[in-house]
Amino acid sequence: MTKQARRTLPKVPAAPGLVLEDVGSGWVGAIVRTEKSGGMHIMVLEDRRGKTKSFQLGFGFLLDGAPVEVVPAVTAAVPTTQRTASGSVKVAGQRARIARASRIWVEGKHDAELVEKVWGDDLRVEGIVVEPLGGIDDLAGAIREFNPGPQRRLGILVDHLVSGSKESRIADQALKLPGAAGNVLIVGHPYVDVWQAIKPQSLGIPAWPSIPRSVEWKVGILQAFGWPSSSPKDIALGWQRILRQVDNYADLEPSLLARVEEVIDFLTTDVS
Repeated sequence: MTKQARRTLPKVPAAPGLVLEDVGSGWVGAIVRTEKSGGMHIMVLEDRRGKTKSFQLGFGFLLDGAPVEVVPAVTAAVPTTQRTASGSVKVAGQRARIARASRIWVEGKHDAELVEKVWGDDLRVEGIVVEPLGGIDDLAGAIREFNPGPQRRLGILVDHLVSGSKESRIADQALKLPGAAGNVLIVGHPYVDVWQAIKPQSLGIPAWPSIPRSVEWKVGILQAFGWPSSSPKDIALGWQRILRQVDNYADLEPSLLARVEEVIDFLTTDVS
């Protein structure tokens, strides 16, 4: 067959079920699958006895007795489901909802920035605002001033909320306030600081450094990393370096993920 004749043969996609005859061997079979091996496109033909044989796609095949060129089938692109950094399905064209009266409170700016980076898209869809408290020493006073109710609920994320800690005692007292029952949810993670809720592997380290109690924790962390640590600006810049390593929920510890999701569910569940 001349090169000109080859170029003018009908091109037939190698679709499963297509019955072909190999001119050289006389093998007749249906395509059961195609694959790429060693840079070549291969198809597997199964004859009527169930035996299979592999052939390279191209020339040398007959379809219904006529010569054809077998070419790779074009696979339709499968739409990829877009997801937010929190792992939820991203809704195309979704506008931010008008902010609810309900709020998420976190202890500080770093907590708020981390929650925003991972859950920001979800929170805008739900109309939930995250506000840093600047500490929880006067949590009871802040809740009284907020005046929570069925349509004005609070979800509060607290650092180091473990049994016997100062934080747990403050939380217990706050939940006894009038109007708090059913309208205020206080949850927390076990870490000294929200920095630790980032998986160390996401930062390229095997574990977070152990810092002596005599050293301020964030300062000690920056010193252990060999970063500047002598001023509030150094701490802020160090946190931004750490935060840049967080892409999505997979970079965070499950103990934080579950608590934030719990708070979002609490604030978005309609109260009858």
